[in-house]
Amino acid sequence: MTTIALFGAAGKIGARIAELLRQDSAYKTLFVEAGAAQERLRERGLPPTSPDDAVTQADVIILAVPDILIGRIAGDIVPKLKPGAMVIGLDPAAPHSDKLPPRADIAYFITHPCHPPVYNDETEIEARHDYFGGVAKQHIVCALMQGTEADYALGEEIARKMFAPVMRAHRITVEQMAILEPALVETVTITCMTIIREAMDEAIRRGVPPAAAQDFLLGHINIDIAILFGYLNAQFSDGAKLAVKRGMDMIIQPDWKRIFEPDNIMREVRAITEGTTPAGD
Repeated sequence: MTTIALFGAAGKIGARIAELLRQDSAYKTLFVEAGAAQERLRERGLPPTSPDDAVTQADVIILAVPDILIGRIAGDIVPKLKPGAMVIGLDPAAPHSDKLPPRADIAYFITHPCHPPVYNDETEIEARHDYFGGVAKQHIVCALMQGTEADYALGEEIARKMFAPVMRAHRITVEQMAILEPALVETVTITCMTIIREAMDEAIRRGVPPAAAQDFLLGHINIDIAILFGYLNAQFSDGAKLAVKRGMDMIIQPDWKRIFEPDNIMREVRAITEGTTPAGD
């Protein structure tokens, strides 16, 4: 039986993973937390294990801890792992910015949920209102940073369990995962969505009733996504295309795709893991 030590088991994502792993008899799961967070584990019926005991027993370590802490935590536990063990990270920032200590005789596997897609076939109310995954189906991305094909197979197997129910598991590299997050889904997408929300607020400030503004916007977003991502075989009107051109000229910098340049992504992931402002911004 594979022994998994879940570090950060009482945290935001760790708690969701803990609930899924505790139900799986294929694994012996150790729940690891520090200080007062141990009491939150006990309240949920999860006996806490000390970090030292967990590292000694574990075949697999899952680091469900904040990015800014991963370098320190990994630096403490990785040297103590038994040969052949695996460390699973849940975000590309730390591995991409060299926060995981080198050790040739262990495996590093990085995975991240895609979260339930906007367009899905969920019919149950609970699943339709699950935006993070764990009830609704979702896809995941996986990267073998270091290890064998057997390590990849084990990593994907565990990733599918801790993010279940999972549809597709996309195998990519750590570098590609960093392109997806932070560059694509945080730097670009959240920024653009923030502009959209601020634009709605501006329409309301100029007299549009709030409920009308939100209903009108969210309905049109549904159509826009369907057209742009190929869910609907249709085209924008000529007037809409002209509006997009004017909007690009007014809102978007011509060189905005420099966000995806490797040096910019490295600045961003280092800022995430070190709690600083990206240099050069």
